[in-house]
Amino acid sequence: MTTISVLYYSGSGHTTKMAEAVAAGASALGARVHLLAIQGKDIKEGRFQNAEILSQLDASDAIIFGSPTYMGGPAAQFKAFADATGERWYVRKWADKMAAGFTVSGGPSGDKLSTLHYFFTFAMQHGMVWVGLNELPADNGLNRLSSYAGVMGQARQEEPEVAPNGADKLTAESLGRRVAQAAQRWTQTNLAPEKEAWRAGSTSDDPTLVRS
Repeated sequence: MTTISVLYYSGSGHTTKMAEAVAAGASALGARVHLLAIQGKDIKEGRFQNAEILSQLDASDAIIFGSPTYMGGPAAQFKAFADATGERWYVRKWADKMAAGFTVSGGPSGDKLSTLHYFFTFAMQHGMVWVGLNELPADNGLNRLSSYAGVMGQARQEEPEVAPNGADKLTAESLGRRVAQAAQRWTQTNLAPEKEAWRAGSTSDDPTLVRS
């Protein structure tokens, strides 16, 4: 069974609703899903400190990142989490895990793409494998905001039970399913021995290796 963690920060509850929808999509395909919320109490003197969450992410096959878009980027609380993963970056702890992302802001655009691109760059720093959204946009339906890098949701000052709307949450479920499918295929292939052999330099005498 694949393990997927949905790691997110939510300021007003709207991103929580999207996270729950992503988790529902992934669990529908049989994945073990952990909803992990970044809390204000996890951040001390500007640094994220929650060893339990970090350990859970270490044990996951895929991590789906979520944050509201504030001032054209992810929330400061999420950035504090990202900055705290430097030791894992150094030892490539999350290399070859699947990754994806979702975000929410008040406008149809609201510069949400900047947040998704931040998630992507963060995942690439860790050597992760990015999974985008595979839904053609439909007016007032799935992927209504026409995003492929990840899921976009829209919410202004409505209660979280009202917005993001049903279409946005269905789109989030779709992403969860796609990540679960990708993680299942990836873990079944399991190229870890080959990867470690390459890192050890054991392919240096491989006669099939073409050198220029």
